[in-house]
Amino acid sequence: MTMRLRSYCSYCGARLGPLVDNHQDCAACGDPYFHDAKPCAAVIVTRPDGAILLGRRAIEPQRDLWDLPGGFCHPNETPEDCAVRELREETGCDIRIDAFLGHVIDTYGDGGDYTLNAIFVAHIERGQPVAADDVAELVWFPSDGLPTRSQLAFENTATALALDRER
Repeated sequence: MTMRLRSYCSYCGARLGPLVDNHQDCAACGDPYFHDAKPCAAVIVTRPDGAILLGRRAIEPQRDLWDLPGGFCHPNETPEDCAVRELREETGCDIRIDAFLGHVIDTYGDGGDYTLNAIFVAHIERGQPVAADDVAELVWFPSDGLPTRSQLAFENTATALALDRER
C-alpha cells in the first residue's frame, strides 16, 4: 500500500511540498506535516477457557471483517488508558490488562496512514460484551478456531494473534 500524501497545510491552507523523509513542508508558512505512525491500542480479551473476543467491524475500512477491540489513542492518553476506554466503548465491559505483548506497525485505510499498535492481553472484570460504537457483532472464538487471515481486518490483528499463540 502506498502512503497518500497530503495536499494542503492544516495551519494556513497553502500547498504542501514534496515528501522528504517523513514530512512535507508548507511552501507558505514553513510548518511541516509529519507522516508519523499514529498510536493505537488493541486488546486480546481472553476467557478462562482460552476463547478470544473479536469484533466484526461496522465501518470502513475493512467493514464486516474481524478485528481485535481497540482504536486510536486520544491526545494525552496512554495506550493502556486507550485500551480500557476502547473496550468500554466497543463492548460495554471493564477490563483488567494482564500483559503487554508488544508493538506492531501497520497501515490503516485507503491513505495508508501508518499505525503503531500497542497490543495487550486482558480479561473482563465487569460486564457482558455487547457490540457498540463501531462494532457490529462480538463473538468469542476458541483459540483453535480463530478466523482465517482473509477474514481479519488488518495485518496487525493477525500478527497480534500470532504473538499471543507464542506466549
